[in-house]
Amino acid sequence: MTKTSRFDAAEYLTSEADYAAYLEAALEENDPEFFVKALGTVARACGMTQIARDAGLSRESLYKALSGTGNPQFVTIAKVMKAIGVKLSIQVA
Repeated sequence: MTKTSRFDAAEYLTSEADYAAYLEAALEENDPEFFVKALGTVARACGMTQIARDAGLSRESLYKALSGTGNPQFVTIAKVMKAIGVKLSIQVA
């Protein structure tokens, strides 16, 4: 019998370049909930406690906001992105 374990992308995100590529791919899906969940995955990869501290949020509220079922305000998303060292940019489609 083959034993498998649950895949966790956070285990493979080890640099700001990885974070940016992962979030860019998530953003291309055009699904806000998917992007928020991906942002949560990156925050876990960075260490949720440190990201919450850097973003000025409680760890519990950050977990809830980035769960994929939360509905974070854009200011929360911007604070988290700054804390993980990435930023959004706008391009002509």
